[in-house]
Amino acid sequence: MSINPATVQPVSYVGFDTITSQIEHRLLKKGFAFNIMAVGQSGLGKSTLLNSLFSSHLIDSATGGEISKLPITKTTEITVSSHTLQEDRVQLKVNVIDTPGFGDFIDNNRAWDPIVKYIKEQHSLYLRKELTTNRERHITDSRVHALLYFIKPNGSGLKDLDIEALKKLTEIANVIPVIAKADTLTITERNEFRSILQEDFIKHDLKMYPYDDNDLTEEELELNKSIRSIIPFAVVGSETDVELNGETFKGRKTRWGVLNIEDIDQCEFVYLREFLIRTHLQDLIESTSFVHYESFRSRQLIALKETASNRNSVPMTQR
Repeated sequence: MSINPATVQPVSYVGFDTITSQIEHRLLKKGFAFNIMAVGQSGLGKSTLLNSLFSSHLIDSATGGEISKLPITKTTEITVSSHTLQEDRVQLKVNVIDTPGFGDFIDNNRAWDPIVKYIKEQHSLYLRKELTTNRERHITDSRVHALLYFIKPNGSGLKDLDIEALKKLTEIANVIPVIAKADTLTITERNEFRSILQEDFIKHDLKMYPYDDNDLTEEELELNKSIRSIIPFAVVGSETDVELNGETFKGRKTRWGVLNIEDIDQCEFVYLREFLIRTHLQDLIESTSFVHYESFRSRQLIALKETASNRNSVPMTQR
């Protein structure tokens, strides 16, 4: 029989309340890593949005030049660009994973395979490092923590390709859908399109991030509920400085006017950034580890155990 020990208040100061400061010091010294992937058709502004999210001049790993000063090119293979960002005392290593234009081909049958393969390969790589005899003290984490799925603003809902791809991707990663180039829609069209997409998510049982579990507080559950009410986020990205009435901001000039990407009345870029970075960054990392990677790890270990059992059951004369 287990007995819950009573809480004892020390009669004088001991000092174990500094453990949180000790943990913070260790974490700040180690730094943090965040791996974010963009999936969607070419021309939907995937790279631009990722650059906008971190307000950084990202460096092209091949040429060493700033992405903002390079000509626009089409991504033809999965590429990973690593950047270390510093804010106050926190150092964040961001790995931006760009993918080829999704659905750009005449035959898009199983177009999601390279993306699924990449995500599973990162899980497999992490598992192999965990299972080595002399494993690293701090295993480099290349697992995909967040997958931004860009939906074309067609106003008519998910295409068959989107449905099949999302069924596969939501099983192995934290998928966050976004309506790309939302400035091509009016506010009314945007809200109607969001409602159609939300109905599609429910109809096809697509489990988008964020998830709810028993460890969340009432406040966290309420926050997640409010976030799900506006998913997919209607976003626009820009790395261009625009000046209007003496104010400078990131935005776009069109013949219809000027768009400020940080104006919540014009697009939901700010909501997406708050969600990804300021409120759920750590939860995205933990969900990857405790939900998706754990599921992968369990299946792999069961398969290894079954293989070993089958091998042992074969008589020596037949080996």
